[in-house]
Amino acid sequence: QVQPVESGGGLVQAGGSLRLSCAASGRIFSSYTMGWFRQAPGKEREFVAAITWSGDSRYYADSVKGRFTISRDNSRNVGYLQMTTMKPEDTADYYCALRSGNSPYATDLASYNYVGQGTRVTVSS
Repeated sequence: QVQPVESGGGLVQAGGSLRLSCAASGRIFSSYTMGWFRQAPGKEREFVAAITWSGDSRYYADSVKGRFTISRDNSRNVGYLQMTTMKPEDTADYYCALRSGNSPYATDLASYNYVGQGTRVTVSS
């Protein structure tokens, strides 16, 4: 499939960890920059992190820097978002997105070619 498919969402206590996965067609995944976005209830969708297709450059939103790690395994056509030291304000629907080009600084979701359906993450206090 072309559209990214997210998995790994769920309920976690504050301070805990969770890893999200993003799977997509190998035909595009390995040559596209991958980004993660999130949308909390009642708020606009926001950028979380992005990684170039080669995996050699990453960019994070200030709100998650030092707590979240984005990575990818092109041999398996899977990307990840490892979330640690989670906070209640991390509660949101998380979306994986793919865009052509090799820049991790694409923070505008409109610039992405493919966006998944999302996976819900809830952090309890």
